[in-house]
Amino acid sequence: MQQQPSVIIIGAGVAGLAAAIRLAVAGYPVQVFEQNSYPGGKVSYFELNGYYFDAGPSLFTQPANIEALFELAGEPIDEYFQYRSLPIACRYFYEDGTRLVAYTNNSRFAEEAGQQLGEPADNIARYLRDSAHLYNKVGTLFLNFSLHKPAILFQKKIFTAVTAIRWRHLFKSLHQLNKHYFRQNKTAQLFNRYATYNGSNPYQAPGILSVIPHLEMNEGTFYPEGGMIAITNALYRLALKKGVQFHFNAPVEGIIHEHKRVRGIYSKGIPFTSDLVVSNVDTYFTYKYLLKDENAAEKINRQERSSSALIFYWGIAKTFPELDLHNIFFSSNYAAEFAAIFQEKKLYADPTIYINITAKCEPGIQAPEEKENWFVMINVPAATAGADMVAMQQQAKAAIIQKLNRLLQTDIAPLIEVEAILDPVQIETKTGSYKGALYGTSSNSKWAAFLRHPNFSKTIKGLYFVGGSVHPGGGIPLCLQSAKIMSGLAIPYIQQLQKRSRWA
Repeated sequence: MQQQPSVIIIGAGVAGLAAAIRLAVAGYPVQVFEQNSYPGGKVSYFELNGYYFDAGPSLFTQPANIEALFELAGEPIDEYFQYRSLPIACRYFYEDGTRLVAYTNNSRFAEEAGQQLGEPADNIARYLRDSAHLYNKVGTLFLNFSLHKPAILFQKKIFTAVTAIRWRHLFKSLHQLNKHYFRQNKTAQLFNRYATYNGSNPYQAPGILSVIPHLEMNEGTFYPEGGMIAITNALYRLALKKGVQFHFNAPVEGIIHEHKRVRGIYSKGIPFTSDLVVSNVDTYFTYKYLLKDENAAEKINRQERSSSALIFYWGIAKTFPELDLHNIFFSSNYAAEFAAIFQEKKLYADPTIYINITAKCEPGIQAPEEKENWFVMINVPAATAGADMVAMQQQAKAAIIQKLNRLLQTDIAPLIEVEAILDPVQIETKTGSYKGALYGTSSNSKWAAFLRHPNFSKTIKGLYFVGGSVHPGGGIPLCLQSAKIMSGLAIPYIQQLQKRSRWA
């Protein structure tokens, strides 16, 4: 009996888990090697004195991506994973005291923007309508196919996509496009924020990023029961159910290849043979350390990194009714903030603050009764050599507390019962993201989508890539899509191997 071709996946992030599920369901033996003692990569969690914190991504959109995996596997998702839609996407706080509730009901949101910002409701409706149109014509093509295969040019949808793209989508920045749509600066600032969803600068990134609000505002914002870690737990359990074998505390030191074909990996000095290897490791590290290809690594290094993050995990001994699951406290000078991050490569003195509080959805579970678990994040530059992370932490904490004290009219510091910190250097160490860049390369160029690394190796047959540093990009939805695109390329390759083996 002919032995099935085997698969090795390097890294158990959400993209690695999704890739393992897809290839296992296709009938192939799959092994996953993970350097940490747990699955999930950035989508992990920890506990401090009764406060539970999601360590990384905190926004859940497009649950259909997860549902698709369970449908593919023939497993009932309700037995693994449950979630609910939210009436409020985010609460926004401006320096002049203006507050805005971004309802997930678009009519209600437009009414709120009219009342609080003075923005005509028709402007909001038109923007979100155009965002949906752009996503349906262009985004779905981008998310479901490799942009690095000639066959994409022959997809029927490519012609529809091309006709949907306007000059402003490619040759104007997201900020310029938003100023075109909106009368009020505060509204433009709100929609500029969506560039940060892939670690980019709205004053440089192309207007086509206006497709991103569609995912949150039109399709909806959701909360996974148990927090974001529930996504990791569900995918891990599903992978185990489908026979995937996991090796934890098992760093990979190299990818074995010869005659331009992958042969396996080394982990802890031991060779493991495989017909197909999928790297869920940042492409820079894959080339530099696993393939020992300095030239390819340096080529990746020349591309601009996305922004990173500095995160404070605070256990707060009070509840704040004016806050919700997602909250944004805007900088008074957004352009200066992004100039500091991307041009000056330094912490901005008055950073925009994001606070995620899962205790709002599960009070008494995610935090002790009458207390809250605050995930407090600001955007910062990707790590540079010699950067003083301790000084950055101290400066950022002082700026954050000062800003929150002012906008919430409360002395925050005495309320902090527990604290943990995650900086760009730690992000690189814990998650393998080069320089701590959350999304690999930035999208500050109109050609960024085409410059992002493909889901396959052009020089080594049988080597594939998934995760935030490759097409289609970072964030949970796109990472899950990277696994779908990869499997669509890898399974035909494996089938070719099987045919050749039968005729050999």
